Amino acid sequence: MSDEKINGSCLCGEVSYVITGNIGIFQYCHCSRCRKFTGSAHAANLFVTPEQFAWIKGSEWVGVYVPEHTRHFATAFCKQCGSALPWKSKSGKVVVIPAGTLDQHPGIEPMQNIFWGSRAPWYKSAADLPAHERLPVSGS
Repeated sequence: MSDEKINGSCLCGEVSYVITGNIGIFQYCHCSRCRKFTGSAHAANLFVTPEQFAWIKGSEWVGVYVPEHTRHFATAFCKQCGSALPWKSKSGKVVVIPAGTLDQHPGIEPMQNIFWGSRAPWYKSAADLPAHERLPVSGS
């Protein structure tokens, strides 16, 4: 991604944001905090500097949770629909963008898994599972 703008938003559309410039990292995080926050096997996160990030609308709908005993981790969410939203690390040096909130392709793809040793014991790669174009018919 060069200097193009990439938009993102929550599920209900009350909150939206824009990121600009080069995205440095796109990774899957398997730590227990990311699993709890996303309710999934891992978080898919991109990282930008605070200067590359801006709320477009609805910043008043953004809730933030900052666990006391973490070095970098925090979370943000839409108070209306509960969607994960971008959040600033405790150091203030990076904004973590939940990839699922992007409205278009960011021009970069995931490059690594982190905290692999903490992955869910039930985790199975999506590539190893059957793929259906839509909800399969019962009994399939």
